[in-house]
Amino acid sequence: MADHHPEIDAATGRATTGHEWDGIKELNSPLPKWWLYIFYATIVWSIGYWIVYPAWPLVTNYTKGAFGYASRQDVVRDLDALKALRAERSAALARADLADIAKDPTLLTFALAQGKAAFGDNCAPCHGLSATGTRGFPNLRDDSWLWGGSIQDIHQTIAHGIRNGDDRARQGNMPALGGPNGVLKPDEVITVANFVRSLSGQSTRPGADLAKGKELFIANCAACHGEEGRGNRELGAPNLTGRNWVYGSDERTIIETINNGRGGVMPGWTTRLDETTVKALAVYVHALGGGQ
Repeated sequence: MADHHPEIDAATGRATTGHEWDGIKELNSPLPKWWLYIFYATIVWSIGYWIVYPAWPLVTNYTKGAFGYASRQDVVRDLDALKALRAERSAALARADLADIAKDPTLLTFALAQGKAAFGDNCAPCHGLSATGTRGFPNLRDDSWLWGGSIQDIHQTIAHGIRNGDDRARQGNMPALGGPNGVLKPDEVITVANFVRSLSGQSTRPGADLAKGKELFIANCAACHGEEGRGNRELGAPNLTGRNWVYGSDERTIIETINNGRGGVMPGWTTRLDETTVKALAVYVHALGGGQ
């Protein structure tokens, strides 16, 4: 039987494994001792870990380990502590007057966090997660408020809603002034629409009779919006002189609004959320940037 001696690489003086690919030979290079020692140490460590801590799943259970440790116990303990802290803060928030919450940094931080979570779950589908609104749903980050932007006003709106059948809800409705049953003729609707656009400095249709539009506006719209078109928060009538429009400020949309009226509905949240959460929502919305 012939002896098999490893081939020695001429360039390095090391033995080869005998493997060769396209003229390239593989050197038989052992792993560094330090690497091997660390590798063996990890094996020993893993065996010790299996013995000390829960590690191996069984058919209906798992190995408990010599220490009997389970992270579930820590989770349960942390959750209990969190519930206790939340209960304490919630009780303090429930007792606090709306105007006083901002004076307590700890309570304010708690209210903002709770309000943000509640807003994402309940208000974002209409107003958007960033609260910038969309067509038919107001932007809550500006300073234009239909019913008032103080924290008390916001709380009232959130608690009882708008035009939803609740006696305590915000009431106010824009009637249809045009159409077959309206008081304005089609050409008068167009004239009023262009006058309304002029109130906020927007362009008007060439040849539009703005003087006639003003007369029609005062006769039919000023009772709610005021002669200057600045609105009335008691009625939820929007300010027509600004740049914030719930439904849009183009001529076609304004004509649609005059012809058909508007009567958006918002639910009251006291029937769905507890008072503490409603209060936290008011604090959060007020702090978005548009609160007064």
